[in-house]
Amino acid sequence: MSLLPTIHNATTWALVGLIWTIQLAHYPLFAQVGREGFQAYHKRYTKRITWVVAPLMLTEITTAAWLLLVTGSRDPWFLASLVPLGVNWLATWRVQIPLHEKLATGFDARSHERLVATNWWRTTAWTVRGICLIMAGIQK
Repeated sequence: MSLLPTIHNATTWALVGLIWTIQLAHYPLFAQVGREGFQAYHKRYTKRITWVVAPLMLTEITTAAWLLLVTGSRDPWFLASLVPLGVNWLATWRVQIPLHEKLATGFDARSHERLVATNWWRTTAWTVRGICLIMAGIQK
């Protein structure tokens, strides 16, 4: 068995755990920071979380592309997992990052509420993606 699917699955499941932690702990607690210290806190948070999230997301999409384009994986569950992968990238770049940019200027309750609410899209998508990859492995 190739190491590539193992790396891919491990990366996806690391992201599943991370997104649930962000959804249930990190983002809701933004409201508790306080307006005075929020801007500095948010700047440190986004810088530090990027060092965790970016390598995982890049590894996930790179290994997915490798599995699809180089190894020719045509497992239906793997192919289905590419849909939530696309949802995650789209939601990250088109929704979450702009909301973080808004929050970088200072705490805004509406932007915070939207950040938490729309992050459920990514939380759900990564969870579905992980389940799809389990199903792909079970079929083998």
